[in-house]
Amino acid sequence: MSETASAAWNPTPELLTESNVGRFMARHGFTDFEDLRRRSIDDPEWFWDAFVHFVDLPFSTPYDTVLDESRGIEWATWFNGGRLNVAAACVDRWADDPASRDRPAVLWEGETGEPRSMTYVELRALTDAIAGGLAARGVGIGDAVGVFLPMLPETVATVMAVAKLGAIFLPIFSGYGADAVAVRLEEGDATALVTADGTTRRGTVVPMKATADAAVAQVPSVHTVVVIPRLGTPVPMADGRDLTLAECCALARNARFDARDLDAEHPLFVAYTSGTTGKPKGVVHVHGGFLVKIAEEVGFQADCRSRVTGGDRDDVLFWLTDLGWIMGPWQIFGTLALGATMFCYDGAPDYPGPDRLWAMVERHHVSILGVSPTLIRALMAQGDAPVRAHDLSSLRVLGSTGEPWNEGPWWWYFNEVGGGRCPVINVSGGTEVGCFLAPHVVEPIAPCSLGGPALGCAVDVVDDACQPVRGVVGELVCRKPWPAMTRGMWKEPDRYLETYWSRWPGVWWHGDWASIDAAGQWFLHGRSDDTIKLAGKRLGPAEVESVLVGHPHVVEAAAIGMPDELKGETLVGYVVLAPETDPTEALRDELRSRVADALGKSFRPSAIRFTSALPKTRSNKIMRRTIRAVAGGEDPGDVSGLDDVAALDAIAAAT
Repeated sequence: MSETASAAWNPTPELLTESNVGRFMARHGFTDFEDLRRRSIDDPEWFWDAFVHFVDLPFSTPYDTVLDESRGIEWATWFNGGRLNVAAACVDRWADDPASRDRPAVLWEGETGEPRSMTYVELRALTDAIAGGLAARGVGIGDAVGVFLPMLPETVATVMAVAKLGAIFLPIFSGYGADAVAVRLEEGDATALVTADGTTRRGTVVPMKATADAAVAQVPSVHTVVVIPRLGTPVPMADGRDLTLAECCALARNARFDARDLDAEHPLFVAYTSGTTGKPKGVVHVHGGFLVKIAEEVGFQADCRSRVTGGDRDDVLFWLTDLGWIMGPWQIFGTLALGATMFCYDGAPDYPGPDRLWAMVERHHVSILGVSPTLIRALMAQGDAPVRAHDLSSLRVLGSTGEPWNEGPWWWYFNEVGGGRCPVINVSGGTEVGCFLAPHVVEPIAPCSLGGPALGCAVDVVDDACQPVRGVVGELVCRKPWPAMTRGMWKEPDRYLETYWSRWPGVWWHGDWASIDAAGQWFLHGRSDDTIKLAGKRLGPAEVESVLVGHPHVVEAAAIGMPDELKGETLVGYVVLAPETDPTEALRDELRSRVADALGKSFRPSAIRFTSALPKTRSNKIMRRTIRAVAGGEDPGDVSGLDDVAALDAIAAAT
């Protein structure tokens, strides 16, 4: 495989043979990765069936057909006739195997530093006990269970227990307020909720049980609340409704709870996405399709290996996330399906100091690390010393998702964190789809690139007429079904069709701007509904933000379009300055000129505003639509997903 002149990363000979995807290619006679990519897109049924057999995912009843489109692409189903349970695939088979039963399944650390470890056999024991306890409380097949927890070993056991029961879990962001929790429980018809007594964020106690109580008071269908003792502090317990974790487990009739045998299309979880307007959308994922697709992503994109699935090593994967974001289930199901080890953290990545993330990588020998570009920009502002203070030699793959990159932070991540020896696997997809775009360790990777289509995904970049375009920015779409596509919106089939399939019949409209350069490298340019239109030209906010954060005194930036009576829309930039930088008029003018010089005079911002913070989700996505609403004096809509609501005040006070 030849090197690419513009690539920052070129695969080593060892990766070409030892990586998971390299071994898969050898098994099926491929010597060039692009040939595999084309075959997987042209013949997805062959590819997904081949992957299932490559990692030996256990279907208790083999499937008859890989794909059924008889109801149309919108309602495609996968692994038809097959039966399985993700808990059996991710926990039970490793707990029953002497080669893996005593290996760590989950490593964990809390914000105050206390570490814990849970082996596969220990994870199975807790999973079975929770499943048995919930079953004794009447939770059964098809019932919904809210999971309002930070990332803990018990969180992993809880989602696996719900899956064992054939129930449906509702992952809920651990930082939500009561109303946001309540609407997700109500929309999902939840009968039970698993929460924690509390957690900490930057040293401050977050009273999760109190939030849960206020939420459940609004949802009469919830008859059981199980409380995990995260902090070990006393909390009010409602008689007849609330149980401690120990009390729940004591209800189990037997030590062993066998995973219920389910159809491959049986719902696994409903993830509620939030927006600035309208009620949350309940995205439905199923046991068969989600497990297969996510295991492939973790195995082939992140190259997560374990010896029990044919690898030459046992990886520790850490993606800094929350269960309420899709990367939480991604990490749990993908890592454990491969028999590897996941590390999770409950706390802020820069607390109590800017080196916290790097210290955990060193302490737990993390080999695969996933973060957001926004977080890297923030940590980069703290300088190189916090990174260099720690031995990061265990790292071999760097991951990222959530926002488009710009080159300065990308190179810092690649060089300072990865030492120039770790590929940056920058992936993009969404709650509804899994991953659409990703580079792989066996191909050259250019800075900031998303590589190309994920294996088995027929994605494209098109113009307004849905015709393919190259070298310019267009809409990201998918033309064929894939296993992890949502099976609709919970109780809202018409909304599902209107949201994703109505723009071009038979084509999934994803809502992202993307481009493909002359070398075939793919790049994202932000959400298409964040697009700024100036003088009849469309501009992605990432292009402006990349220029702004390239200035040595700018830590973070957000670009938005604001209504203008004369021009229709004008460009406004919000920037967070580096510490001890004065917000002078000269600097403001310099930043405006910098954008104009880079992008053209017609794209000169009408204003640059200095702010102390940008509103972001816990997964570090900048909420540009919220900024636009606050700047325009409008209702910002659903802000329950914000990491820090005070950031809205900072935007309102920006100068």
